[in-house]
This record gives sequence, C-alpha cells and structure tokens, in this order.
Amino acid sequence: MPASGALPRPPHPPLLTQVLRTAARRYRLPAAPGAGSQDGPAAAMALAIEQVRQDLAGARHPGDATRQSFIEALAHLIREAMRVDDGDAAYQAAVLARRAPTVQEYLDLQAHAEQDRRQLRAGANAIAHPAKRQHVAPGALREALERLHAQADSAHWAALGDTAHLLQAMAQATADMPALQRGLPRLLQGPALARLQRADALEGDPQVQAYQRLRDRQGPRPGTAEASAYGDRAQQRGAAMEALATQALEALAQRLDQADGIRGAWRVVTSMRVPPSIPASAERAKSEWDAVLLRQAPAGTGQLPAWDVCLLLEAKASVDAVANDFSRLQRGLRLLGHADPGTDYAFLCREGEVLLRGASLGMLDGPDCVLEDTVLYCTDAPAPPAPQWLAAASRMQLLGAPQSLAFATALAEGRQADVQDLMPVWQALLASPQWEPVLQQYPTLRRVHALMVHVDDLVRAVQG
Repeated sequence: MPASGALPRPPHPPLLTQVLRTAARRYRLPAAPGAGSQDGPAAAMALAIEQVRQDLAGARHPGDATRQSFIEALAHLIREAMRVDDGDAAYQAAVLARRAPTVQEYLDLQAHAEQDRRQLRAGANAIAHPAKRQHVAPGALREALERLHAQADSAHWAALGDTAHLLQAMAQATADMPALQRGLPRLLQGPALARLQRADALEGDPQVQAYQRLRDRQGPRPGTAEASAYGDRAQQRGAAMEALATQALEALAQRLDQADGIRGAWRVVTSMRVPPSIPASAERAKSEWDAVLLRQAPAGTGQLPAWDVCLLLEAKASVDAVANDFSRLQRGLRLLGHADPGTDYAFLCREGEVLLRGASLGMLDGPDCVLEDTVLYCTDAPAPPAPQWLAAASRMQLLGAPQSLAFATALAEGRQADVQDLMPVWQALLASPQWEPVLQQYPTLRRVHALMVHVDDLVRAVQG
C-alpha cells in the first residue's frame, strides 16, 4: 500500500503527557519486596530472589545466607499451599495426581475423553439415529436401537456397551442387517468405549473423588453449564470494562481536539486487529488491541488519511489478568515494530478500516519508546490490600519444580520433608535460562503495575 509520507511521528502534545503523568497509579509497587514477617512466605521468596538477581547483576555470587533464605522461603511457600483448610487447591490436586496412580490414570483417560465421546456418538448416530430407525419394524430391535442412541447422548457408556452387545447378537442372527454388522464392531472393539468405561469406573475411586473435590474448589468444571455461565459473566464483565475505558479515551481525544483547534485530528478505534501484511510472526503475540488513541498524520501522498498511534489501551477486569497478559503485549509491540516505515497498513476495527503509518508503528518497539507513555492497562478492580510480591507464574514455576512436588508429597504422606532437598531449585535459579523470568520477576511486576491505571483515575486526569 502506498505510503502517506515517512515523516517522523510528532511527540506527544503537552496535554497528553500531562494526562499520563497526573493519572494516579494506585497499583504501583515499592522499589523492593517487603521484608516484614507479616508479609508471609511470598514476600520472603520475592526478597530472596531479588537479592539473587542483584548479586548476579553485580557479578557477585549469592552468599550462603541468601541461599538458605531462598530454600526456607520455598519450603514455607509449599507448606502454605498444602494447608488443608485454606491452601492452594490446584496445587494440592497436582500433588495428589503425582502420588496416586489411579488419579494419574484418570487424568490420562480424560485427555482423550472429549474425542472419545464424539466418536461414540457419531458411531451411535450411524446405526441408531431416528432417521435410520424409521425403517425398522417396531419390536425388540427398534427398542434396542433407541436405547443405544439415548445412552450415547446421556454418556451412559457401560449401558451402551451392554446394548451394543445385544444388538450385535441380533444382527448376527439376521442376514439383512449389514449396517449393524459393520457399525457395531467399531463401537465395541475400538479403544474409545473401553477408555470411557474405565474413566466412569474410576469415578468411584476414593483418590479420584478427593481429586475431584479439590478440582471443584477451583471453580466450575470445563464443559458444564456452570462453566458456561461463568464464562458468559466473565465476558460481560470484560465488555463492560472495555466500554468504560473506551469512553475515557474518547473523552481524552475530544480534549486533544479542542487543544489543537482541529476537529477530528484525534480519534479512538476499538478492537483493532493487526493485519498479516506486517512482516513478522504473530505467534503468541497480541494481535488485537482493545482501544487505540490515534492522531491524524501530516498530509502525505495517499488518497486516504493516515494516522499515527499515540496510545494503546488494554482493558482488564482484574489485576492478575494484567500480569498474565504482559508477555503477549510485549510480543505484540515487537510485532507492530516490524512495520516498514515507508508503508501504510490497513487495520480492521469495529469502526471500519483505518490506515496506520508504518513509521508510527515502528516507533512502538524502538529504542526511544517509553512504555509508560505508550501503553495503559485500564481496570476498575480495587488495588490489592497488600502488594503482590511474587508473580503468579513465578510461584507456579517454583511450586511445580520436581523437587518442590517431592517435598509436598512427603508432607501429604506425613513423611519427614528436608528443606535441603530443595537445593536443586536454587541451583536452577542460578544457572538455568528457563529460570530467568523467575529471576527477573519483581522488576517485571513493577513494570506491569506501573502501566496500570484505574478507570476513575484516568477519567479524573482527562477532566483535569
């Protein structure tokens, strides 16, 4: 697409800079993790990790005291997660799966369950669908076909197997049933029915039932009506949050228009989708932006007006959702940064198609880009009563290390658990590239929280 001109993007006007600087940032974190005992094992762990990071950054080897602080904090973190009454149900379920073979077998079967159910229902439809049954005379055969179809729909797999065997005997006794003679062996001899029947049998196992109770504490099970309703409510909540954030951004665009004295120089687009024409991989990158503040670019040679990106806004319903989104956002900025400076790119959004200058997009990942002036995470969630010292992903990686799971298993089985057995986790933190995100977790958390603004604070800053 022809370029509208490769002029550099003008700097933020004073009013936009003022709004970004004066909007209260109630989610900001302190410069260092809390050190008080009242802050709990997560704070102690974050403090130990941060000491390791600073030591390594200063070319110092972490000392014995830091090492001991780390493994003791990890042991406390595991003990906290394993508390029966108020521990981490998801973690306890993972530990139970590790130590109970029947639970692991059940989970392996569940990995195939959805595909197996589809296969059996398709097989039952092939021989017992109402359209297939209408040519069968009333009697025992037709009744058995009706039962088979109903049992597939209601997921009664043991009963379905019995009915299929009965039908097979009927088909063998009658030469004019080729469809049954072909279809029933597929139902009975394939692995799908055996797997589903075994999974049903394991539902009565005490360890599996204990696992299910832990799983139910985490929320509705996938595929249930409760899970669907929960998903609908979450979607509505997210849409409402996005609408509030967009309204605040549109009010800002109106004030910027007034300050420039040019009507329509600023606009907001929503649900802006990144086109495949940008020459970079979009794998695991944010490819749709909730709301974007645009400024009309200087006149160029193109027939349509082109725009510069001035602010990207993502609306989130919770603080945790922001932290979970940040890596995708960073990859999304890198994707936009690969735009050719001399090209205009057509982006689709709810408001239609909009042309964005590649020169503007390229600056989103350039060396002069200040993230706090480029991205806002907007939410109406209350600030946590205590700071979040340890990122959820880092906590998960620490607790999920093989040595941590072994330590937790010993606790669950009432055996002696030695904190020194956690030493390999310490060694991995010092040496393994896979643990670099954990090592950098607190600076990353601080950076994420600095990008967050409550929608009310943004509105107040826009209103001046």
